[in-house]
Amino acid sequence: MRIAALFACLFLAAPLALAEGDAERGEELAYTCLGCHGIEGYRNAYPSFRVPKLGGQKAAYLVQSLKGYRDGEREHPTMSAQAESMSEQDMEDVSAYLATMANETVEAGGSKDVPALDIAQTCVACHGANGIGMSPTWPTLAGQHEDYLRHALTQYRDGVRSNAIMMPMAMNLTDQQIKVLAEYYAGMKGLETTVKE
Repeated sequence: MRIAALFACLFLAAPLALAEGDAERGEELAYTCLGCHGIEGYRNAYPSFRVPKLGGQKAAYLVQSLKGYRDGEREHPTMSAQAESMSEQDMEDVSAYLATMANETVEAGGSKDVPALDIAQTCVACHGANGIGMSPTWPTLAGQHEDYLRHALTQYRDGVRSNAIMMPMAMNLTDQQIKVLAEYYAGMKGLETTVKE
């Protein structure tokens, strides 16, 4: 399984033709995003989890996520409605802006010892030992809210969130393994709540 994950990561890390976003325009458009993602500790009503931190997340990953909500690969009523209302350029611009809000830890990639779990080694193949994805379309996990990470992994495991790589990686995870992985990545220094000053 570990070799298959590494092969998939290397194959998918091939250069991608990604559009450039206009961060200045994205700042103007991001006010709707900041209504939830810009409030420290803000929670989704049901199921209850803290909305993900976006400050410093990779722009290409954010674009990919927005398209996932738009195209039905991810389910969330508010996010789906937001994504459906955005043009491709809007997605690129907002994502470029949110990516600029990185703190020094995300840019430097603070590291932590890899836990002694075989399953974490599989995660590291794509998301790195420091929690920073090795491709522009893979998310930074370092510093993300623990409950959001548990929610996302559970959705991949249960087939609610569609992704050709993550679904098979998560399908055999137990609740306890999901909890340990979420604690591990949440405990790293990294992403932050996007607060406009």
